[in-house]
Amino acid sequence: MAKRLKDHTTEEAILQAARNVFIKKGMYGARMQDIADEAGINKALLHYYFESKEKLFGKIFEEAAAHLFPKVNEVLNSDDDLYTKIERFCDEYITVVIENPYLPLFVMNEVNQDPVYFMKKVWGDKQKPNPSKFLKQIEEEVQKGKIKPISPLQLMMNLLSMTIFPFVAKPIFQMNLGLDEFQFRHAMEQRKKEIPRFIIDSIRK
Repeated sequence: MAKRLKDHTTEEAILQAARNVFIKKGMYGARMQDIADEAGINKALLHYYFESKEKLFGKIFEEAAAHLFPKVNEVLNSDDDLYTKIERFCDEYITVVIENPYLPLFVMNEVNQDPVYFMKKVWGDKQKPNPSKFLKQIEEEVQKGKIKPISPLQLMMNLLSMTIFPFVAKPIFQMNLGLDEFQFRHAMEQRKKEIPRFIIDSIRK
C-alpha cells in the first residue's frame, strides 16, 4: 500500500488545535485525544502526523521560539537608548508569550533537566541571545550619572522576572484572584506599559 502523503492544511489544523489545547491545559494536562477532538479528526490520524504529544509540543515550541528569541536579540543589540530598549523588550516579549503562554514554563522545565541539550536544540547554528551590549549600556549610563547606580545584572534580572513570572504563575493568579482568560490577557497587555514605567522610574534620576 502506498504511503499516505501528509497534507499541509491538515497538519496546520492540528498545530492550531494543539496550541489551543496547550493554552487551556498546559503541556502536561493536555492529552492527544483532546487535540484530536479540537482538530475534528480521529486519534489515529493525529498519530500519523505526530507520533507523540512531546513531538507535537516541540514543533509548536520551536515555531514560537523562532518568533520570540530573534526579536529579543534584536532589541538588546539595537542602537536604541536604554529606556526605549526596556520598553521594546517588554512589548516584544509579552506580545509573543500572550499567544504562547506555555513558553516560559516549558523553557524552565527543559533547561533544568538538560540545559546543554536544550540550548543546542533551540539554537543549533543560530545566533544565541547576547545581552552583553545591553549590560554594557547600563553600566555606561550609571558611570555617566544618567541613571541611579544599579548593577546591570540586577536590572536585567528585574526585567526578565517581571515579564516572565506572571506567565509561569498564571494558574495561581487565576485561582486566587478569580481571573478568567480574558482578564488575565488584559492584565498582561497592561504590563507592556506598567513594567517599563516601574523599572524606568526606579532608575531615573
